Amino acid sequence: MPRPVLRTDRIVLRPMTLEHLPLLHRLDTDPEVMRHLLGRARTPAEIEEFWTPRCSDTVADAVGLGWWVGFVEGDFVGWWDLGRSDSDPDAPMHPGEAEIGWRVARRHWRRGLATEGARAVLRHGFETVGLRRVHAETMAVNAASRGVMRAIGMRLVGTSPASQRATLPGAEDGDVTYEITAAEWRLAHGSAPAG
Repeated sequence: MPRPVLRTDRIVLRPMTLEHLPLLHRLDTDPEVMRHLLGRARTPAEIEEFWTPRCSDTVADAVGLGWWVGFVEGDFVGWWDLGRSDSDPDAPMHPGEAEIGWRVARRHWRRGLATEGARAVLRHGFETVGLRRVHAETMAVNAASRGVMRAIGMRLVGTSPASQRATLPGAEDGDVTYEITAAEWRLAHGSAPAG
């Protein structure tokens, strides 16, 4: 089951490929977009190193998971992913569970696009792929991402020390983990189990 094209009222989500690498360069060179991840923009070399294996990943794609790039009326707005923990192409796939993430270009912030795209990806994960649980992590101070997590029905399940981002402002508040189960999704959306 390869990743399908997903559609919302405003966004067309296409499976990410290497042809989208220039768009990812534009996104990751904005220091504000990367503030809660690195505290700075990625360099062109870092972008190539990070994104090339993710754009080429076919293991997650084989089960309908992976990365999508979103467009509104042909304009690139960001990406969404549903797959391995920490989005690492070398990490093992865990049947029945996945991590969700997103990143939206700054000019498209505060328009509800992150939430809209995340709902579409979640729906696909629960209703088509048959996931049992989806989780997400962010810095505790990242109010925008936490707001998206709550808006898509996720609940806070834990706080931990900031491991990878210990030097960033706000890291002393730690990282938070949110999750939603298939049963919670079905209850909120009145959908039947996958399969």
